[in-house]
Amino acid sequence: MEDERQIRILLVEDNRDFAKLVEVFLRKFAPDRFEIVWKENGSETLAELARGTAFDIVLMDYFLPGQNGLEITRLIQQKGFAVPVVFLTVNKDFDLAVELMKIGVEDYLVKEEISTPVLPKTIMSVIERAKLKDQLTSLEVSQKRLEAIQQLVVQISEDIRAPLDSMRTDVDKLLIQLGSGNLKTYLTIIRDNVNRIERKIARLKDLKTDKTVQYIRDIRMFDLSE
Repeated sequence: MEDERQIRILLVEDNRDFAKLVEVFLRKFAPDRFEIVWKENGSETLAELARGTAFDIVLMDYFLPGQNGLEITRLIQQKGFAVPVVFLTVNKDFDLAVELMKIGVEDYLVKEEISTPVLPKTIMSVIERAKLKDQLTSLEVSQKRLEAIQQLVVQISEDIRAPLDSMRTDVDKLLIQLGSGNLKTYLTIIRDNVNRIERKIARLKDLKTDKTVQYIRDIRMFDLSE
């Protein structure tokens, strides 16, 4: 089923009438689908993003007072605001298109296309691509984390193999020689914990997927629940 959540758009455009047209045509296409926040220049745009407002996409005019759309987009990227950008231009300009692609702009449209289905279709396509890109990045991070975990487990298991074997041998001997009453209970607990450690290490070695889960804030932990 298609995701029907509301799409939040940051429209950067200094022409009030054109900004209104964008809103009118998008609402005509889907009355309740798009929420548009309009800003007239770069400083307002960066201030809005700095407030932490979450946007699905930025529609960026090229010709703006002060800094042009290209310069503003570079600042958005430099400040780490991860939001896809689509440019609105007055005409098809090959040199501009090349420049936009160089800095990672997702797409660009001629302004006369805003009255056609091209605008909402482009918006949805760009958002879907961004979502897929985020998913791929997440998978890559998980894979690298899994590889790091496996390397760490191999090293740890080599370091503690001898101490665990020695502890097991000593506990078994003590159980045979002195295993009675409370002492037997304590020794049994020690042996059970040695076995538990070995099972956890074996499970870590056999991990095929990233089993880390959110614990507290930025801290993650292994989920090795049995």
